[in-house]
Order: sequence, then C-alpha cells, then structure tokens
Amino acid sequence: MAILVTGGAGYIGGHMVLALLDAGEQVVVLDDLSTGFAWAVPSAATLVVGDISDEAKLRAIAAAHHIDAIAHFAAKIVVPESVSDPLGYYLNNTVKARALLEFAVRNGIGKFIFSSTAAVYGEPAINPIFEEASPAPINPYGRSKLMVEWILEDAARAHGLSYVALRYFNVAGADPKGRLGQSTPNATHLIKVAVQAALGMRPGLDIFGTDYATADGTCVRDYIHVTDLIAAHLLALKHLRASGESLVLNCGYGHGHSVREVVDVVKNVSGVDFETRLSPRRPGDPAALVAGADRIRAKLGWTPQYDDLREIVNQAYAWERKLRDGTIPKARSASAYF
Repeated sequence: MAILVTGGAGYIGGHMVLALLDAGEQVVVLDDLSTGFAWAVPSAATLVVGDISDEAKLRAIAAAHHIDAIAHFAAKIVVPESVSDPLGYYLNNTVKARALLEFAVRNGIGKFIFSSTAAVYGEPAINPIFEEASPAPINPYGRSKLMVEWILEDAARAHGLSYVALRYFNVAGADPKGRLGQSTPNATHLIKVAVQAALGMRPGLDIFGTDYATADGTCVRDYIHVTDLIAAHLLALKHLRASGESLVLNCGYGHGHSVREVVDVVKNVSGVDFETRLSPRRPGDPAALVAGADRIRAKLGWTPQYDDLREIVNQAYAWERKLRDGTIPKARSASAYF
C-alpha cells in the first residue's frame, strides 16, 4: 500500500513525505516542480514529475503502485496573485483537483486528505473562527479551495469517498531535524521574508497595512508549525483507515500574532535590526484569522508540540541560513526521477 502525495516536492507536502517515510509508509510523489524541488524528495520515495491532472501519468502511477490514499497539497497559494490571475487559480486549484478526484473514484482510492485553507472564511466578524462559521472567501484563492471542499462533499456522497479537509492557518517553521524548510526563493510568507531580510537576502521588509482593527494596526495570523500541521495529516490518515467519517477541520493553535510581533521576534532571534517599510494594504488580506482549534483535538486527538513563535522563527532562520550558504541536505540528484 502506498500514499500518493501531490505537491510532495514542496514545503508542506515535502514535510508530509518525510513524516510518512519516518512512519514506514510507501510514498509516491507527483509534482510538476513548478515551485517544488526534486532534491527535497528522499530517494526512499518514488518521484513522478508531472501535472496532477495528467491522465497518462495518473494511470501509470495506478498501474505501478497500490495506492491506498491521496494527500493533495499541490496548489497555487499566493492571495494577491489570485486576485490578478483568478482564472489561473481556478484552473490549477479547482479544475485540476476535480480531475485528481475523478482518478481516485475510478481507481477505487477511497481516502483523500485535502490541503484547504482558512482563506475560505474570508473576513470573519469574530475570532477565533470555528468550522461552523459560514464560509465567505474574499479572494479567488479562498474560493478556489472552497470549491474543492464542495466537490469533495458531493463526491463522498455519490461515490463512497471518505476525506479529511484540513483548513490551514499560517504555516511556518522548518523540520526540527534540519532536513527541510520553506525553499521557494520568492515565497511571500511573512516569517520567510522576515528571516531573509535579517540575513541580508532582501532589502528590508514591507508591512502591508497599519490601519487594521487590531491591537497594533497590523494583520493578525495564527502561525502553526509545519511539523504540528503534518502530525494532523498523519492522524487524519489513521482516522480514514479506521473507516472514520469525513471531516473538515481547522489547523491552528487558537491564538494569533500580529505582523509587528512577528517582526520583533525575528529581529530578536537574529540580532539584526533590519529595515521595515510601512506600505498600503494588499488586496484580499483580512485583518485577523485565528483558528478555533477544538474540533481537531476532539476528532483526531491532535496535540501540538511546537506552539512557540520563537521556536518557529529559530527553525525558519536556521533553514534559511542553510539555503543562503548552500549547505542544505539534498536528498537526491535532480535526475533521479521519472
């Protein structure tokens, strides 16, 4: 039995691959390497380079491997980009996910873990946000993910598929063993951008919006360590293998930090007082997104281990320094895939 991990050469999907291999699972990665890296996929996993909607690639995978479940991470994730390129986001995130689900149904793969997002909630009136809140996304990124949740619900009802959709809040940090971290050069994640500024890899950092209805006027987000997030995915897989019900769950800690607070922690950890620039709001950014995190604890027994912003920043900073210095541990050569 093998797990198909789409986007498994990327940041979050790559951590899923590591955790599955650590647990003794067989893993097949399908990634087009548009933002992921072949070197990030351990040689113990099978890496297939291709599009998640490529029927020929999917048929080849099904013929060569007994796929037990799919963990679907592959997606475009930049909110401002989704505003300027909505059709690209609906194609990549929604249409191609639908093709992947059709593959799962046709091949009797009845377990599906979906990488969703807190962006489905839009601009919530109350924080923390619980799963019972009505989705109201305010950008194409959030809408593209919500559409997949709807498709999953309908496919489960019609075809007996079981799924867990995990609504991520702000994922950050790096593998505590130093094997992987956020490696995309132009990533827009706040903590990555901030540690790059601290390391002299960027000319400072822009704070987008200082007039939000928050304590210090900057956006507030619930930052979850990537390792805790992946622990939730492993528990979701265990739940589905035990014939558990389909679930939609928030993934966050239940408390948030403002942009200014994050910047202060990065400056403290790095010892560098890098430049910050006050800039206008970005389109599509809500003031605050904090998870109501009770359901995931109750349904999956999830207990986070890395709920500490300073530790998250420490590990992100250490990984970024490895990237800068060219000392990252490459798991395979760039040609070791098919």
